[in-house]
Amino acid sequence: MDRFSQLFSDVGALLDAYGMAYLRDMGNTLGLAVIATVLGFIIGLACGILNTIPCSKNDSAAKRVLLKVVRAIVRIYVEVFRGTPMILQAVFIFYGLPYFTNNAYHFESIWAASILIVSINTGAYMAESVRGGIISIDPGQTEGAKSIGMNHFQTMTSVILPQAIRNIMPQIGNNFIINVKDTSVMFIIGFTEFFARHRYITGVNNMYFPSAVIEMTGYLIVTLTASILLRWLEKRMDGSSSYELAGADNLTMTAGTYSHPDRGTPFDERSGEFGAGEEERERIRIALKNRNGSMRGDR
Repeated sequence: MDRFSQLFSDVGALLDAYGMAYLRDMGNTLGLAVIATVLGFIIGLACGILNTIPCSKNDSAAKRVLLKVVRAIVRIYVEVFRGTPMILQAVFIFYGLPYFTNNAYHFESIWAASILIVSINTGAYMAESVRGGIISIDPGQTEGAKSIGMNHFQTMTSVILPQAIRNIMPQIGNNFIINVKDTSVMFIIGFTEFFARHRYITGVNNMYFPSAVIEMTGYLIVTLTASILLRWLEKRMDGSSSYELAGADNLTMTAGTYSHPDRGTPFDERSGEFGAGEEERERIRIALKNRNGSMRGDR
């Protein structure tokens, strides 16, 4: 118990001294994660759509060659950025640009470099998620859209993508939570975020464990809150769990389905609109029998 009391005392001392710095750097972490996830989703959406553009032997040779080249580029991009650690990608991009250009070009802003690195890393993962979401939609919906005259662009924007995006919402949320944690590697290029504050504080006072407790608690609060919000958003996108069909819609006035409040339906034997009642039907039947001498069933 003495050690726990000492831990709480040390954590309190750190929060008193560096509380605002922790909050400020957590804000940097959240800002970078949100921006990079949005941009990564846009990159992944573009790559996923390019990978699912239909191509047949009836298309022109130029279109087939162009699609093959584009898909090869997208595939290389996805494999490279999914197959290497983000920390090495940060080093390669941030320090490689001035290296290969003899310092003619370099990043003026750490924020811009961090957003670029995390975005393209996220886009590589999102590209496969989007592609999977698109091909998970029933092909019959695409055929149905084409049968009513929709082109590929209209089919994707109005039929396929709305459903695919809903299907991949868990992956989008998962990538955001991963980005909240993985932005910690951006300290390698000098970006000051939540974990970088921990490194600075422990370098000053050597209170590694109390500072780590603050860091872990902060990350856990953010990720749990994000998970709750994402589940709420998924339920909102699902809509209502039960639906009631309109019973008094003017558009349902079709033959056999519309019932006049006073006269019934055209197929109702009691309807006074399209024929007499049962007595009138019987009177006509007797009159025909007397005129013809017999009914067909009596022959």
